[in-house]
Amino acid sequence: MGTYLITGATGGIGTAVAELLRERGHDLVLTGRSAERLDRLAARLRGAAHAPTQVIDPGAVMSGRRNASVTTIPLDLTEPLRIEASLAAAGLPARLDGVVHAAGMVHLAPVADMEAVEWIQHLSVNLVSAAEMTRLLLPALRAAEGHVVFVNSTAGLRANPEWSAYAASKFGLRALADSLRAEEPSLRVTTVYPGRTATEMQRKVRAQEGHPYAEDDFAAPTTVARVLVSALETPRDAVVSDVTVRPS
Repeated sequence: MGTYLITGATGGIGTAVAELLRERGHDLVLTGRSAERLDRLAARLRGAAHAPTQVIDPGAVMSGRRNASVTTIPLDLTEPLRIEASLAAAGLPARLDGVVHAAGMVHLAPVADMEAVEWIQHLSVNLVSAAEMTRLLLPALRAAEGHVVFVNSTAGLRANPEWSAYAASKFGLRALADSLRAEEPSLRVTTVYPGRTATEMQRKVRAQEGHPYAEDDFAAPTTVARVLVSALETPRDAVVSDVTVRPS
């Protein structure tokens, strides 16, 4: 069993990934902006509903169970320069089997109305913090020959009107993943491109678009999480480098 760090762990996709990894008996390091929400999530994951059931290894049979640890680190990704001090104070493990970058933010507006502070926020949360986290965690990832997963967006493949800042940050995240994959041959790097997913972020997007939010119109976070964890479970002789998940 391994150790996985998840950013944006209290968001829809981040929480769903944490639940699946917890069920498989892995140790988790959960990060998010709200310490209270992280504590509530950690307490729930430690409960019986998410007891370990199997290990990430498609060919393995688990010989026993253990109570995997769940720890939390409050992080404000709008301030990437403070991440290093926060991680140092937390005392991270020397080995990380994987990092899942699931944090993100979005605000829709035409280019004519998008001010510099909003561009900086998008780039800080969606791109620069992911790059900084990855840089700081590389020694632990290299030690475990680990896996880095970037939760991108279909907006990282095509920019639509009023999505300029978000799409630019996600195009940059795609470039980060591609460069990392080429630079770190001992690591596996995956980019997941979810389409519209039934999360609180999507609820806010629909409000900004002036449309009602109907959960059934979108892919479930657990569906995206299953695709992501399947990439983690791919045998070591291959890597799922890019995968798109769209609502049907």
